Amino acid sequence: MYNVGFGMRMTPAVKNLILANVAVFVGQMLLPQFINAGTFGLVPQSVIKNFTIWQLVTYMFLHGDFWHIFFNMFVLWMFGIRLEGTWGTQEFLKYYFLTGVTAGVANVLWNFGSPIPTIGASGAIYGLLAAFALFYPDEPIYLYFLFPIRAKYFALILGVIEFLSAYNHDGVAHIAHLGGMVAGFFYIKHRYRKWGIGRNFFKDFFKKKDSF
Repeated sequence: MYNVGFGMRMTPAVKNLILANVAVFVGQMLLPQFINAGTFGLVPQSVIKNFTIWQLVTYMFLHGDFWHIFFNMFVLWMFGIRLEGTWGTQEFLKYYFLTGVTAGVANVLWNFGSPIPTIGASGAIYGLLAAFALFYPDEPIYLYFLFPIRAKYFALILGVIEFLSAYNHDGVAHIAHLGGMVAGFFYIKHRYRKWGIGRNFFKDFFKKKDSF
């Protein structure tokens, strides 16, 4: 079984993204008057009325609290190292920002005119999850470090949860998460169509596989 992330050497893009996110998070705590969600978070109303399009990128580097950034960076490390090793740094960064920005656009359209900022790298992180499930659908992901579940099932379950939670007013940007996953799915289906990646993704759910 492949234990996702563990034992793999840190790759350049993943390392630099983690360092950048941690640096911004420290800046949020030390200099909140300069680095804050109102200015650099994704505010739909501001993007539409004031054309603050930079927020579609900067929102990915801000986080609400320690656990928010910890889990996002943990998943970035866990899935990103393998994907960057497969694609190369340039392609990995292009995919990361593509899914993150698309997640932001989805959030702006869904919350059209809202003055409430959205922050966090989760849109891009969900994009990485979709990519991992397409490239390595049968790799086990250890839920709570104990229970193995195939990557394709894990991604599908999270995708369904985000879809069903879209109308929840729980302070979580479910549409951004879903937007990152959907953008990643279609990008990979097109970009790697000659590789056959994702061609039989849904059909494979009905194929019998050996147990772990």
